[in-house]
Amino acid sequence: MLFFSSNAPNWLLVFLGNPGEQYRDTRHNVGFLTAELLAKEHNIPIKRIKFDALTGIGTISGEKVMLMMPQTYMNRSGDAVYLAARSYKIPPERILVVTDDTAIDTGRLRVRRRGSAGGHNGLKSIIMRMQSEEFPRIRIGVGAPPHPEYDLADWVLGRPRGREMEAVQSAIGEAARAVEVVLHDGLDAAMAEFN
Repeated sequence: MLFFSSNAPNWLLVFLGNPGEQYRDTRHNVGFLTAELLAKEHNIPIKRIKFDALTGIGTISGEKVMLMMPQTYMNRSGDAVYLAARSYKIPPERILVVTDDTAIDTGRLRVRRRGSAGGHNGLKSIIMRMQSEEFPRIRIGVGAPPHPEYDLADWVLGRPRGREMEAVQSAIGEAARAVEVVLHDGLDAAMAEFN
C-alpha cells in the first residue's frame, strides 16, 4: 500500500539502536540518542509505532522528514527501513542513517554518501533489504575495544563512562547538527564540516 498525503516525508532519517531499557545509553545506541535529541530540539514526538519502528513526522531544516527508530533489534533494522521507503517512495539517496562505528575514534564523526556495512549488522541489514549501498550515513565513533581479546559485542553493548561518555555526548550533539546540515546544505557541505 502506498501513501500519498501532504504529510508524506521526503526524507527518511533512520537512527540505529536496540530497543529496551537494558540497551539504553550503550555505545550501540548512540543513533537512538541522536534521534531523541533531534526530536526534542525540533518538537517531533517519536511515538507512533509504524513499520516495526517508533516514528515521528515533522520538519527539520525546511524538509519534511520521518524520524525512525527501528524496534526490530540491530540485525533486522533493514525491515523497517524497507517498508517505510517503499510506502513513501523514498529513494536510497534520501535515507540518512545515523549509527555507531567502532572503527572511528570515540567522539569523532564521519559523514559518507554511500559505502559498505563495515561489519555493522544494522547497516548490513539495510543494504540487504534495500539492495543498495547508495544511502548516506553519519557514523558516530565509539572507538574499538581496549585490547584484541575483548569481545566486540560486549564492547558495543557496554556503557561509556567518565571522559569517554563526555566525548560520546558531544558527538551525539554534533551528529544532530550534521543531520541538519545535510538537510539544509547538502551532503558535500556536511562532509566538509564534520569529517
